[in-house]
Amino acid sequence: MLRRFSKYLNRRPFLVTGIAVVAMVLAACSSSSSESPTSQPVSQPTPQPTATPQPTPTPIAMPSTPTPITVHPTPTPITFPTPTITLGTADLVEATAPSVVHIGVTTPGGTATGTGVVFADGGLIMTNRHVVQDALEIRVSLADGRVLIGEIVGLDSSIDIAVVRVGVNDLVIAAIGDSDAIRVGEDVVAIGHALDLLGGPTVSKGVISALDRSLVDGTEVLSDLIQTDAAINPGNSGGPLLNVNGKVIGINTAKIPTGDGIGFAIEINTAHEVALRLVAQSGIEPGFVGIGPLDITPTLADQLSLPVLRGVGVLSVVPGSPADGVLQVDDIIIQLNDTAIPDTLALEQFLRAHPSGEVVVITFFRGSTGLLTSDLTLGDRPG
Repeated sequence: MLRRFSKYLNRRPFLVTGIAVVAMVLAACSSSSSESPTSQPVSQPTPQPTATPQPTPTPIAMPSTPTPITVHPTPTPITFPTPTITLGTADLVEATAPSVVHIGVTTPGGTATGTGVVFADGGLIMTNRHVVQDALEIRVSLADGRVLIGEIVGLDSSIDIAVVRVGVNDLVIAAIGDSDAIRVGEDVVAIGHALDLLGGPTVSKGVISALDRSLVDGTEVLSDLIQTDAAINPGNSGGPLLNVNGKVIGINTAKIPTGDGIGFAIEINTAHEVALRLVAQSGIEPGFVGIGPLDITPTLADQLSLPVLRGVGVLSVVPGSPADGVLQVDDIIIQLNDTAIPDTLALEQFLRAHPSGEVVVITFFRGSTGLLTSDLTLGDRPG
């Protein structure tokens, strides 16, 4: 039986091993229970290192978040046009009448009459040159009834303007307008002592018919003219042409006797400038060339096969004048000094800025000879 068990064990080695392990465990337990218990030392806690106190950190004050400021864009200002005051005819006549004077003149040939307008302090009155140029005595009648003696401050025959002074300083100065701003078709009012009728100045109303007109009478040239159908008669000369705001935009000067409703006034910007120059340069006359002028236009140049499109043609030469011996009939003036002369207006503007006695360089075309230049000494205007 043992032999069979041995064979059985040999076939089951894991069973032997398990039995051996159990035996060893039982032996260990019996051994432990027979020995006296051994006291175990009490373990001491490991001392911990003392912590070094750390400085209290200074709190950092963070700035508060700024409140954003909203900047609004600067608004574009709205510019409103200054309202203009339009006066009725009666109102503007009433406002301007104290500045309008009657001028009576005694000449070697008799008497004449005209009109003037007060334009500056010191008793200064603007009128036409042809009203006072031959005067032996000038009597100025004011709107308030006073009659004063006037004296000539200066004459400018290139534009038919004169300045007369009276010995009082309490005159009402007229409102001066801007003739550069006027337009064809605007209403205008002319005031003047037409035909020297009793009872005060005559008032006529019309429109601006045209601008920049020129009148040529022999050697006399009037430029910078306003054409109007407001009645202008003898005696109106030197009076104001008013716009609807009661401002002077022209000085009445002439009419065409063969035309109906065609009168002319000198633009106030030019007239006023000349009047102020006459006061500042009393006794100085504008220059004079001494020709009968003709405006050369592109149409005329094409018809006559002229060598230039614009200039001032010479129709006649005044004997004894500065042009005598320098210019000939049919010459065409195109330049004075460095100033181009495309027409009679430019010629007169140049002469107003250069007094008699001044030597200028004149450039002109002459027939087949071509372009010529010469010195010319400006002279005094006749009359």
